[in-house]
Amino acid sequence: MLWCTARREVVPFTPGKLVTLYTCGITPYDATHLGHAAVYVGYDVLQRRLRDRGHDTRCVRNITDVDDSILTKARELGVHYLDLAAAETARFDDDMRALGLIPSWSEPRATSAIADIRGFIGMVLDRGHAYQAGGAVYFDISTVADFGSVSGYSREQMLELAAERGGKVDDPHKRDPLDFVLWQPSLPDEPSWETLWGPGRPGWHIECSALALRELGTTIDLHGGGADLIFPHHECERAQSEAATGEPFVRHWMHQAMVRMDGEKMSKSLGNLVFVSELRRQWDPMAIRLMIMENHYRTAWEWDDTRMPRAAARLEAWRLAGRGDGALEATRVALDDDLDVPAAIAAIDEAAAVMGVSEAASLLGISL
Repeated sequence: MLWCTARREVVPFTPGKLVTLYTCGITPYDATHLGHAAVYVGYDVLQRRLRDRGHDTRCVRNITDVDDSILTKARELGVHYLDLAAAETARFDDDMRALGLIPSWSEPRATSAIADIRGFIGMVLDRGHAYQAGGAVYFDISTVADFGSVSGYSREQMLELAAERGGKVDDPHKRDPLDFVLWQPSLPDEPSWETLWGPGRPGWHIECSALALRELGTTIDLHGGGADLIFPHHECERAQSEAATGEPFVRHWMHQAMVRMDGEKMSKSLGNLVFVSELRRQWDPMAIRLMIMENHYRTAWEWDDTRMPRAAARLEAWRLAGRGDGALEATRVALDDDLDVPAAIAAIDEAAAVMGVSEAASLLGISL
């Protein structure tokens, strides 16, 4: 059983033998913070339980190596945007390995998909879901009767969030403020690719649709990321994908709640960040992972300095308990109940007082 964002309830998740998953990856212009780690650890636990149940998993996590954020940062640093992306991606991958994540089945870059993006936009235009204006191509949301069905937000809420999250609602070339860019002209110092509708670069949402279609096919079993991506990113991604293919895009939407610091969402734009690489200098990566998992994936939580010592003490207690299958079945039951990792941790804590818990810990990705 898993909460589905689009259905707004906990529902059975019953995929076939092969489970296809897509999680939105990083824009690599800075180091990995706890908000990133929480998303990918959550997906990792889900994959581990699916494999434990006998499924094969195929998880794709993209890298957004061309967009406004990375181009701006590269300009500030005076470096090539792809050099910046390569360096930060390597640092991210190192952090994820340290946290014990199952390697992604594929980790494609946005710049690897320009041909796919051009073809995808062509399909959307041919089906009458997009229009050209001001040198750009826009998706026409009026052609999608259920636009907003993933988020469940009102038009007013969508307008507010689009304005906050780079949706450029005041763009004079749009027919509707909620229409979104598929292709846009590049500034003189930005990368540019030729297309039938003019030179430029991809919009924000289009890469994930093109990459998901290329890597996993028309319909994905489960898709998600951080809760801040529900709108506009995933709403727009769903709309354009189904407009292009005429098929359902995602069977199940899963989103990780935000990590907060000083009362605000932890984000690069606000600068209120705790970096995984910095925590690793002082703490065992397994303790960092365990600290993240203390919190249910759908519950936002606040970082404070008491969290790491508590997680480190718990890890030590589990290690002292030694090898064994204590709490393994209780952990499986908890994970099948909307991925209730905190309940699993509580069961392991109790069992560790009297027996080894290495197998249950391993199911959570904790190496003892």
